[in-house]
Amino acid sequence: MSEASTILVVDDDQSIVELLRDFLENENFHVMTASDTAEAWALFQQSSIHCIVLDIMMPGPDGFELCRRIRAESSIPILFLSARSDDVDKIRGLTLGGDDYIVKSASPGEIVARVKAVLRRSVSQKQMDGRVLDCGRVQLNLSTREVVVEGKNVDLTPREYELLRLFVEHPRHVFSYEQLLAKFWDGVGDKHTIRVHLSRLREKIESDPNHPQYLVNVWGIGYRFEGG
Repeated sequence: MSEASTILVVDDDQSIVELLRDFLENENFHVMTASDTAEAWALFQQSSIHCIVLDIMMPGPDGFELCRRIRAESSIPILFLSARSDDVDKIRGLTLGGDDYIVKSASPGEIVARVKAVLRRSVSQKQMDGRVLDCGRVQLNLSTREVVVEGKNVDLTPREYELLRLFVEHPRHVFSYEQLLAKFWDGVGDKHTIRVHLSRLREKIESDPNHPQYLVNVWGIGYRFEGG
């Protein structure tokens, strides 16, 4: 996986860029770097990139804006890197479609581990068989990763797709917050992380996201899928 994977590191702090590049290259990743979002956008348009490690606060348009532009065109994994640890930035980043949120106080080794985790999930998605999971209103094609809701294709981020597939494959099974965090976020995060992703997923598959019929909250425990 790593030999063929190109990571784009976007940060205006050159010392952080060089440190991450050293650690990533030591794991046989190919690393590209950018010091602002304009340069990063140009590299994204011109190159085959498998994952982006993206700083939030930079001169000019910030990382949130770059994420928004990329999500309009691609589901490539994006890991936000920020000096701030408050929930506001974390929730905003995940709402925009980020796959992970890492505080800069994390060790370079931990950041590399998180990059590997999202790439493993990305590779597993490409190895799906040709089955179609049909829940009536919602269908998932596991080979093309297409999601159809009431006859219309719906675009999901990689994380949203993974979550939906898990629920659809296990209808009426209750998944706790802890189980979801362990499976999709390597145990790092909190209930807010899950709630943000499930809220965005409901907006895409539910006829009334405020009164969901498919992705149902089990109070104090987690969620279950009522279709199937």
